[in-house]
Amino acid sequence: MTEGDAQMSETAYEPTTGYDERTGWTGWITFAGVMMIIGGALNLFYGIIAAVNDEWVVFTNRGDVYLDVSEWGWVHIILGAIVLLSGIGVFSGNILARTVGVIVASISLVANFFFLPVYPIWSLIVITIDVLVIWALTAHGREMRKA
Repeated sequence: MTEGDAQMSETAYEPTTGYDERTGWTGWITFAGVMMIIGGALNLFYGIIAAVNDEWVVFTNRGDVYLDVSEWGWVHIILGAIVLLSGIGVFSGNILARTVGVIVASISLVANFFFLPVYPIWSLIVITIDVLVIWALTAHGREMRKA
């Protein structure tokens, strides 16, 4: 073995740890971030519409009901903005953004569990996606920092 071969073999081997290289799970983290951005933006728009509209009319079998949904509009604006900003933060591997993502996916999972008798196939699909998003954000969310 020559000196050049020994030198080349020393530089060719570089040990890596689990988080030094990206895996396929970063695709799911990107998916989680995009879904959070879309969901947050939709809630933000719903909130703006509800805050601007002072009275909402609901027609029932027995008559008309006039509701003031402006308070719910402000709740949707605030929560939508938090989810939207957290979705953007997921792309940088931010721990707070990932935490909000896990909380939002957990709430979605529980809500869809209760809708299993009504929409069984759709609920199972959303529950599966929520579980994968929670797994990706908790186990592999750090990998987005390396990108």
